[in-house]
Amino acid sequence: VELVESGGGLVQAGGSLSVSCAVSGRTLSGHALAWFRQAPGKEREFVAYISSSDGVWYANSAKGRFTIARDNAKNTVSLQMNRLKPEDTAVYYCASTPSSDAANDISSSDEYDFWGQGTQVTVSP
Repeated sequence: VELVESGGGLVQAGGSLSVSCAVSGRTLSGHALAWFRQAPGKEREFVAYISSSDGVWYANSAKGRFTIARDNAKNTVSLQMNRLKPEDTAVYYCASTPSSDAANDISSSDEYDFWGQGTQVTVSP
């Protein structure tokens, strides 16, 4: 199983950016996916989650600004980020659950068995 993120880059505050995660070796329709991020000097944190039945959950910091979506035909998951802030600067990672959905805590890294290598998102003031 391999997850590969793309679409990161540099954007000004207030702008938008979309990152994508292509999954191979696993059929996405039977699994939940999430986005996490890690800023320099900080721990990795949960951003967004989409269940196998397309239920979505967001961290408070992402609510109203970010949208997670899946395309089962393309086996991809995306994160559309609007009204970006400098504090959104981080490496963004996608992750997949080993079963249909997270067992206990969608924000816990332990729920996910495969991760991408990350893509850098930088938001300038």
